[in-house]
Amino acid sequence: MDAPDPQHRVTVVVATRNRREELVAHLGRHEGPVIVVDNASTDGTVEAVHAAHPRVRVVPLPRNVGAVARTVGVRLARTPYVAFADDDSWWAPGALVRAAAVFDAHPRLGLLAGSIAVGPEERPDPLNAVLAASPLGIPTGCPGPALLGFVGCGAIVRRSAFLEAGGFDDVVRFPGEEERLALDLFDAGWRLSYVPEIRAHHHPSPRRETGDRRQRELVRSRLLTALMRRPWRVVAHELRCALRAGRTGRRGLLGALPRVPAALRARRRVSPTTEAALALLHAPADPTPNAPTPTEDSP
Repeated sequence: MDAPDPQHRVTVVVATRNRREELVAHLGRHEGPVIVVDNASTDGTVEAVHAAHPRVRVVPLPRNVGAVARTVGVRLARTPYVAFADDDSWWAPGALVRAAAVFDAHPRLGLLAGSIAVGPEERPDPLNAVLAASPLGIPTGCPGPALLGFVGCGAIVRRSAFLEAGGFDDVVRFPGEEERLALDLFDAGWRLSYVPEIRAHHHPSPRRETGDRRQRELVRSRLLTALMRRPWRVVAHELRCALRAGRTGRRGLLGALPRVPAALRARRRVSPTTEAALALLHAPADPTPNAPTPTEDSP
């Protein structure tokens, strides 16, 4: 692959698995260097990208590692900032140049969440309004409302901050992998902020998980994240919520069990400052921070 043009300061990292058609169709929309990390696809994705987009760097992985594929891409990036995209999403023209300028102007900004337009109709993702109304306000060092959550395909990171926070881990994997990273970035003093003028487009793939499967996997992810970073009372709350969720919740708990030892090994409670910020994000009746369900469907 050719060396990146010095004018490009943002690399786009796309993690994918078995979505050859969508990926090939949308890769040409990205501006700047692109790294595709393939999660052991079996549909000829790697060969198709090489044929259709020979200048795109493709990294084939021998097995599906979920969201960790994004971390692989970030490590390989040679720019100070990295934008995430799914195989069915892309950033609007000029968005990455504007994002780099925002990062340059805010040296403690670790993650920027852009607005998301969904489908050919360009419908605003409901998450946009949630992020805009963040009760954390706009503190010093933030170009917009402060956050403690984000959606992968709508996020751009400062590479050094992302790697300092450990990137996406192999405990949660996907979906719901964003929460632990957001907690660790915030806990380390990095700012996370919503900047709506920087826009991502998302045309959800028809090859998506069923609603029931996604819900049980989110149950699994919330429990594992709580085990890694939250007080035991929050872990107990997640357990109770899962048990009350019927079959979906119970299957989510079963899915979490094999990863519990790894979660406990990685356990490190966030600071009281981060816990206080989390408390601001939730109604008194719900002490546990559950991120809104996005439209994103990544590998």
